[in-house]
Amino acid sequence: MKDSRLSVIRVEYPTRTRGAQFRADVTAHRDTAHVLDLVLPLECGGCGAPSTRWCAACARQLTVKPDEPHLITPRADPGVPVLSLGRYAGVRREAIVAVKEHGRADLIAPLALALHAGLERLLMWGVVGTPLVVVPAPTRRSAARRRGGDPVTRMARAATADLCDVDVIQGLRLRAMVRDSVGLSGADRQRNIAGRVKITKPIEALAPHVLVVDDIVTTGATASESVRVLQIAGAHVVGVLAIANA
Repeated sequence: MKDSRLSVIRVEYPTRTRGAQFRADVTAHRDTAHVLDLVLPLECGGCGAPSTRWCAACARQLTVKPDEPHLITPRADPGVPVLSLGRYAGVRREAIVAVKEHGRADLIAPLALALHAGLERLLMWGVVGTPLVVVPAPTRRSAARRRGGDPVTRMARAATADLCDVDVIQGLRLRAMVRDSVGLSGADRQRNIAGRVKITKPIEALAPHVLVVDDIVTTGATASESVRVLQIAGAHVVGVLAIANA
């Protein structure tokens, strides 16, 4: 169900209080949503259950299991480990689509919670170390404008708010003339993205460990190009983490 009624109320705080900032955002968002709930009905972004934005059953399905994230093998190999929290299906797919295509900003929080758990797991396993810079995969500017901002970056910032020595740098963007990848074959996706990812932040701003994050990895074309560009610039990319893989 299309629902573009909600948006996060952003409150600016100093960097050292990122966790407090995220909690303030969530509180303000919840209060606004409560007022809107009195006027317009809601349905769960995962299963469509009425009178709730995100039901307990869907929350359980999105919970990161003890052995997750899993290592996956996309068709385009970025040369670093690519890990995913689950298949792009069911509740996971519905939530991502609702955020990206239907303006369901209220679902940023549950997806960020899953991403947070995945990041904690990678840190605990020693797959990534600190200080760590999380770099969101790039998105088309037109898509970001249509969605009221880049949802992957918003998820990443929320997911890292309380992690020590972990920062988010929106250091990549797509050049002009990149098409929407929906419906493109694997080869077409690679041609579409090749040479069109650009570094936007000085490489010295990146820590010794860099992790690329994305909402979905399909063929791996965007992840591969992102890793390639970061490595050419001198970054030590330790992996790619996705909320879902198709």
